[in-house]
Amino acid sequence: MPLFLAVVWVTFRLVTDLAAPFVQWVSEVVNGPVARWLVALLRLVHLDGGWVESLVVDGVLAGVGGVLAFVPVLLVLYSALALLEDSGYVMRAGTFTSGVMRVVGLPGAAFLPMVMGFGCTVPAVLAIRSLESRRDRVLAGLLVPFMSCGARLPVYVLMASVFFTTHKGSVVFSLYVLGIVVALAVGAVLSRTLLRAPARARPAAEPPPLRRPRLRGVVSLVYSRTASFVKGAGTLILGVSLLVWLLLAIPVRGGAGFGRAEVGDSAFAAGARVTAPLLVPMGSGTWEQAGVLAGGLVRKEVIISTLAQVTGMGDGRAAGDAGGGFAADLALVGRGFLRAARGALEAVPRIIGIPVGAPPGGTAPVALYDPVRRLFERGSGGHGALAAFAFMVFVLLCTPCTATLATIRRELGARWMWVSALGQGAVAWVLATLVFRIGLVTGLG
Repeated sequence: MPLFLAVVWVTFRLVTDLAAPFVQWVSEVVNGPVARWLVALLRLVHLDGGWVESLVVDGVLAGVGGVLAFVPVLLVLYSALALLEDSGYVMRAGTFTSGVMRVVGLPGAAFLPMVMGFGCTVPAVLAIRSLESRRDRVLAGLLVPFMSCGARLPVYVLMASVFFTTHKGSVVFSLYVLGIVVALAVGAVLSRTLLRAPARARPAAEPPPLRRPRLRGVVSLVYSRTASFVKGAGTLILGVSLLVWLLLAIPVRGGAGFGRAEVGDSAFAAGARVTAPLLVPMGSGTWEQAGVLAGGLVRKEVIISTLAQVTGMGDGRAAGDAGGGFAADLALVGRGFLRAARGALEAVPRIIGIPVGAPPGGTAPVALYDPVRRLFERGSGGHGALAAFAFMVFVLLCTPCTATLATIRRELGARWMWVSALGQGAVAWVLATLVFRIGLVTGLG
């Protein structure tokens, strides 16, 4: 188990440190050259300066572009998971975790759906079909959503990069461990109350051997998972981004016209203010934070796109007015990629304590960093880092996305779907509030 946790820790140090330079590069490309090219195209067809430009830049580009900036993070994560799966390490670790599974009243075979949950919760819930009894399938289906899926990772990386620059890998790792601990605790309670565990014989299975990963298999897994994420960014996330833009463009006070209202006077802000008081105890009581968490119920990546929209309206248009022409932009993109590649190579030895190149905090922040820092400082009364960690805890444990809930309903029934949705929401609120309040009392804020 210590070796397993060490492998997981190294994995998420790679995810955060190796991908960070490319996250910065994609963000700079989206908010710089791409924004300028879109504004120039709109100017050619005489559609610049109005609500159409706002729709394209503040709706489509800010929403979907904000999510796509974190594709490098998921590429590294999916590559690491694919290597662990194709080498047989995941199955081998399952034989050593049968004792842990017994604590929560599940057979050792339940380990595989749990690990799959680190990638995407939907196939992980589908994987509970391999369990023999209905009782085991129900319990595993309730615990799998506590495993932090890849869709949550961009939120962690964003918050950790803003508030925990020098320790972001360890912060992300702690969240994954917290999800496992909470799942074990909830499983232990349920297996002794609502879903009592039957007596089980202790398995004596030999661990399967490790094997050399197959390049074709690894590439296939990485491609399919990344393509699924990009497809989601181009369809569902795009739809939600356009809906958010529309609600931000509709004024409900202030007297401004459509598309010209301040974000605080919009229909989106009015709706978010209704639920914002519920988040005050966890240090996130602004309407912006309430709004982005509501969007996260659709897909967790939507939190990033909605943050980009509610905190950075107009930034894309400003970027579109600068630049030295198309050729200069292409050269800028190329130089940025080479700089990101160098930064990624220098990050590898730093993971094991060998200082190479510039420190992680020495690069310029992506466009979203400063608005997010100001938002959390304002929402928490000056305790931004503590509020950000509590926010990440809430995102980790809160109600799973609509696709996961639909899968749970199909596999286990509507009653257990509601147990999952409401139960996780309550657990997330309680633990996030405890993190923030204990942090204030102990002076960690």
